Amino acid sequence: MNAVLTSVPALILIGAIVIPVLVYLVLGVGEKILGAVGGRFARHVRPWFWLLVPLALMGVILVYPMVETLISAFQNAQGSSWVGLDNFGWAFTGEMVNVLGNNLLWIIVFPIGTLLLALIVAVLFDRVKYERFAMTLVVLPTAISFAAGSIIWRQIYEYQAPGAQQTGLLNALWTLIPGNKPIAWLQADVVNNFALIFVAVWSALGVAALTLSAAVKAVPPELGEAARLDGAGEWRIFFSVTLPQMLPSVLVVITTEVIFALKVFDIVYVMTNGNFNTNTIANRMYFELFSSQNLGHASAIAVILLVVAVPIVIINIRQFRSERTS
Repeated sequence: MNAVLTSVPALILIGAIVIPVLVYLVLGVGEKILGAVGGRFARHVRPWFWLLVPLALMGVILVYPMVETLISAFQNAQGSSWVGLDNFGWAFTGEMVNVLGNNLLWIIVFPIGTLLLALIVAVLFDRVKYERFAMTLVVLPTAISFAAGSIIWRQIYEYQAPGAQQTGLLNALWTLIPGNKPIAWLQADVVNNFALIFVAVWSALGVAALTLSAAVKAVPPELGEAARLDGAGEWRIFFSVTLPQMLPSVLVVITTEVIFALKVFDIVYVMTNGNFNTNTIANRMYFELFSSQNLGHASAIAVILLVVAVPIVIINIRQFRSERTS
């Protein structure tokens, strides 16, 4: 511990003074050399020269860890020998089947639930005078971290045995109805996963609603007026006019929430720690790396997450580029 503490000032010195000075010297010397050379060569080389530092940082921060993780995925727990595809075989058998199933449930329910609620909020709030106040209430949960929000909802979901005083708000309200027994929201199979997903929807709804609200306001009002003159009702206008105009924003919301569902960790870790059949891929990766100290298993899970997430990111990037060119 003392060694770590004594190294902190040195790290601060390197990060705040040494590295910026070195970068300044390298760029300064390089610019003088390019200025002396001049001509077409300098014009072609200068952009790449200025990109050298960002590319180097990207290589150290992103590329190198990614390559190391990919290599470790084909090695044993200690990273001392090669095991081929054994880690990936493990990732699709045994307990991991339930984990993958839970993540699949997250990928389906969480984005769809968030999108539907955000659409309802965006469309309805656009037609009321107190839109700013109502939208503020929806956005407020985004100011709370997922970990803090999970702690709040864990107390709301608190369960006590039948006959005992219910300290959790949800069970206290539920048992007010005659004949209702308290429900173990975080322990009961199936129910607990949906309870966790609801917390995620509650936390993510604000940003999604703001995104779709901006998309609703960007729809030209004359399109709706023309549809009304043709005799279209409000539902027909929404599905035939408003929603098609909002599709780029809808795609952004869906891809964002799908990526979040793939790597959901803090909500599961804080509320159940993966117990009661609520484990997810990211939480299992944390367990394999820090509890089981199995680098091979953890790396294989990380590679699977990367492979699944990359196509989603590519779709989002292509959609963004098509919007810029259109």
